[in-house]
Amino acid sequence: MGKTFKTPGVFIEEVPAFSSSVAQVLTSIPVFIGYTERAENGINKPIKITSYGDYISLFGDAFKSKFDILKPNEDETRPLVSLNGEDYVIDYKENNKAFMNPCIKLFYENGGGACYIVSVGTYQDKDHVKIDLDELLGTHTEGGLKTLRNQPEPTIIVIPDAVNLENDSFKLYKSVLKQCAEIQSRFTIVDIYNGYKNRIDSEIDIITNFREKIGTENLSYGAVYYPWLQAIVVQKTTITFQNINLQLTEIVHLLPEASAKTVITTYLESEDFSQENNANLHASLIINSPTYNTIIDSMHLLLNRLPPSAAMAGIYTRVDNDRGVWNAPANVNVSSVLKPVVHITSDEQQDLNVSFDGKSINAIRAFPGNGILVWGARTLDGNSNDWRYINVRRTIIMIEQSIKLALKAYAFEPNNLNTWNSVKSMINNYLTIMWRNGALAGTKPEDAFSVIIGLGNTMTSTDILEGRMLVTVMLAIVRPAEFILVRFEQKTQEA
Repeated sequence: MGKTFKTPGVFIEEVPAFSSSVAQVLTSIPVFIGYTERAENGINKPIKITSYGDYISLFGDAFKSKFDILKPNEDETRPLVSLNGEDYVIDYKENNKAFMNPCIKLFYENGGGACYIVSVGTYQDKDHVKIDLDELLGTHTEGGLKTLRNQPEPTIIVIPDAVNLENDSFKLYKSVLKQCAEIQSRFTIVDIYNGYKNRIDSEIDIITNFREKIGTENLSYGAVYYPWLQAIVVQKTTITFQNINLQLTEIVHLLPEASAKTVITTYLESEDFSQENNANLHASLIINSPTYNTIIDSMHLLLNRLPPSAAMAGIYTRVDNDRGVWNAPANVNVSSVLKPVVHITSDEQQDLNVSFDGKSINAIRAFPGNGILVWGARTLDGNSNDWRYINVRRTIIMIEQSIKLALKAYAFEPNNLNTWNSVKSMINNYLTIMWRNGALAGTKPEDAFSVIIGLGNTMTSTDILEGRMLVTVMLAIVRPAEFILVRFEQKTQEA
């Protein structure tokens, strides 16, 4: 009894009936780092949003990319477009890609919820956007990736514009993986540079290139998906002749239709270049020129060709909320996507999923009658028996962080039997709930986990003298049935 009573009377003292409990941490709070049209609250500040509408109001619209219309090279691998009887290639103008906005939309289309946005730069009123490694890392500004060190809530890191860094993307990915491993509370989803290309047709095998350059450290804290996705999040109505990196006098030579040439000539002679008249010209060209429609369609396809990391962050959120983080984020549909940019067969996936170097690549595949499915659930550490699967790594992160936060209440408590029993009871109760929910394998709790603490078990007298309370938690995490084999055997007829 803590109080000293000096006055006669009746006193009431409430005694705690229940031990402390473990509060489960959130598992699906992504943070997106990249470039935005504007940043209402300033750049390099993590801002929490809950919808795509929030993103638009705080960070603005997508970048107005411009496209070159070029003569093809002799060894051209890009798709060709026939314009006025000749073949051309339509591709992004240099420094005109910014994937943040459409990827955020794709994130929400696939089940995304609350997330953080870190804008490292803005492109408002600019005709180009240069993706800079140092800005994304926060090398000189203490922004970008560095701002996340003091943010406890984000659990998934996604950087859609990393693929625009070419080979520098691997330096960024290594830094992200290192931070995840050091903080131990988050996971990253990375993309493959040039992941819209077929590895067979590419001059350099993009999968081998990725595996060689991603390194060998901290791989269990990340996952990668291939190929890129042909999405439908960018609306065709947002694309006009102003997205073409040519003057109208140059565009007119690509259009064989006489009516289209007349429309452009009339527009130029009017010298009315207002927004309303620009819209009228675009509408007239859509009606009068099938060739112009071909150009618009090609730009529309390119703007919707997106790396899959943001969509996967949305799927992680959806699976966590609907089924629990211990379920693999696989065999689920990808929404707002027409198709994977590259078709992958079962034979082609074998080397992606299981490789000698262990760097597993998760495939996104189209299955007739079933739609577009995520067909892989491995981390980059695909040869590890401990950390092969995404759901195992993320479940352990959740349990570790939940127990860690709960144990803060016991800092400076007496390192004795009463405290040990309280800690053991608290962790046992939490893990029993996890077992009942299906996160742990075993027919009974004793098979699923064990918690060990105490003098002679986890601690020595020296540990107690030096103020160390050591707890050992052993877990049987559920693993996905990745390979299902059904054996059939003929049976002879019996009388």
